Amino acid sequence: MTTSIVAQRFKLIKSSPSMAAKARVDVLRAAGKQVVDFTIGEPDFATPEHIVQAGIAALMRGDTKYTASSGTPALKAAIVEKLARENGLQFSPAQIVVGCGAKQIIFNAFAASLEAGDEVVVPAPYWVSYPDMVAINGGTPVLVQCPQSTGFKLTPELLERSITSRTRWLVLNTPNNPTGAVYTGAELEALGAVLQSHPEVWLLTDEIYEHFVYGRARHVSPLKVAPYLAERTLIVNGVSKAYAMTGWRIGYGAGPVPLMQAISLLMSQSTTCPSAIGQCAAITALQGPQQCVSDAVALFRTRRDLMAGRLQAIPGIGCTVPDGAFYLFPSVAGLLGLADHNGAVMKNDVNVATFLLEAAGVASIDGSSYGMPNHLRLSFATSAGEIEEGCQRMLAAVTSLSHPQPV
Repeated sequence: MTTSIVAQRFKLIKSSPSMAAKARVDVLRAAGKQVVDFTIGEPDFATPEHIVQAGIAALMRGDTKYTASSGTPALKAAIVEKLARENGLQFSPAQIVVGCGAKQIIFNAFAASLEAGDEVVVPAPYWVSYPDMVAINGGTPVLVQCPQSTGFKLTPELLERSITSRTRWLVLNTPNNPTGAVYTGAELEALGAVLQSHPEVWLLTDEIYEHFVYGRARHVSPLKVAPYLAERTLIVNGVSKAYAMTGWRIGYGAGPVPLMQAISLLMSQSTTCPSAIGQCAAITALQGPQQCVSDAVALFRTRRDLMAGRLQAIPGIGCTVPDGAFYLFPSVAGLLGLADHNGAVMKNDVNVATFLLEAAGVASIDGSSYGMPNHLRLSFATSAGEIEEGCQRMLAAVTSLSHPQPV
């Protein structure tokens, strides 16, 4: 018998790489080092004033008590209205569950549905938490490599090959973190056709970045083009990204009633309910003026173009321009094999990320953490001044690399 109080299944998971990167930046800054931080996955501006005022008003009128575990009727109604207005999808309040962020909805969906050994198809690159949330809930993540040649997107052929008799879920994230890839309606329709022939497989569609699409790209919810999947699809979304409300911790799911009831049951025995104040603010976010969202999209598009242009000018770094989200996912394969002034050779993307942090004071996250080695994830959810400064530092650092001297 083990003497450890920690369950063996915890050996299957690791700390969030994005949170770990943020912690490293905090330590360096506390020590007095000037760090340009490209790790943060949240808007760098404040929650819009009218939403903040809604939260204050909730406090002042005493909306500070427990709510129903799955959210207030008023917020559920606002979500139903939002899904109809923006996504062309029809849901009832009974099909909505509100949680402490979108992450809780995903975690509880896996907790409610996975049996030991059930498989979950996760296209790579993926948001870092998907595989670990599958593993901690007894499932097996099936990681499917979707390289740049496919636009970092899952294809019907790759999906078909990944499905087995144990497959329980497919996870789709569009727009995607970390690549910014946005699936077209036709691409989603083709994936839906594969799922149609596998009625035992459910679809979890993470649409938290839906508003951040640029140029000709358009966000399409998979259910819009594959309505026949409605009885086995969970839509996950929230207010964190679009409304700069990451700290308010309000996310939501929309899906079949039995799954929503199971998720709500789990919350009743864990977090009890989402923040009452946050829910009031989220109603205003969804029902109030949307100009703040349009302004954020325009700002992020400018920053995307700026950072992509600067990265494309750095030797050894290959950068495509993403259609969505607020991340770039450049290849650093051209830097592998080069050495710094101490003779340390860049053997992989982790080495490159460490080198940029130590030599240039630029924080990024290695692509290996997202299931795609030889890349970095860089967030452009920061100021133009920080982007300019960080990219200049990267250019100077990379230029200092050289081919190692033969021994």
